[in-house]
Amino acid sequence: MVCGGFICTKNALSALNILYVLVSVLLIGVAAWGKWFDLVSSIRVVAGVIGVGIFLFLVAFVGLYGALKHHQVLLFFYMIILLIVFIMQFSVSCACLALNKDQQNNLLEVGWNKSEATQRDVEKTLNCCGFASVPNNGSCAASCYKSRPVVCDTCSSTIKQTAGEVLRFVGGIGLFFSFTEILGVWLAHRYRNLKDPRSNPGAFL
Repeated sequence: MVCGGFICTKNALSALNILYVLVSVLLIGVAAWGKWFDLVSSIRVVAGVIGVGIFLFLVAFVGLYGALKHHQVLLFFYMIILLIVFIMQFSVSCACLALNKDQQNNLLEVGWNKSEATQRDVEKTLNCCGFASVPNNGSCAASCYKSRPVVCDTCSSTIKQTAGEVLRFVGGIGLFFSFTEILGVWLAHRYRNLKDPRSNPGAFL
C-alpha cells in the first residue's frame, strides 16, 4: 500500500492522536506534580491545566477510536472539534506573538489582580514583592521580605524581563500545535473518504 492510501492515512492519524494522548497525560501530570509539591497554590490554575489535559485526552481518544474503527460519525465530530480548537489556538498564539510592551504590561497587571493565590506563587517563586510597589502591610510571601531592611524588587520589574520571551515561547508552541491540529483535520477528512481495502469491494465503507 503506497503512502497516502488507507493504511498509511490510518497509521498517521493514529500516531497523531497517540501524540495528543501523551501531551494530555503530561499536562495532567505536571499540574498534579506542581500541586503536590506546593509549587502552585492556586486551585484555579491547577484545575484549568488539568481540565485542558482531560479535554485533549477525550478528543484524542475519539480520534484514535475513530481511526482504528474507521467510524464515520466519530471522525466527523473529531474534525469539527479539532477545527474549532485550531481556530481558537491559532488566534491566541498570534495574539501572544503580536503583543507590544504596553499590552504585555496591562495583561500582566490584570492577571496579577485576578487572584491572591497567584500573587503569592509569583512572589515566592521570583522572590519579589508587590506588582508596582512593595507592600507595607506584611502580606508578601517572598523570602527577601523577611530580612531587615527589606531589599525586595517589585514583581512587575522582574516579570517584565522575561514576559516577552515567555509570550514568544508560548505563542510559538501554540502555533506549532495549531498546525498539527489542522493536519489532523485534513487526515480525518481524507480518511473518512477512503475505502477500506479489507471490506466488501461493493461497499463504500
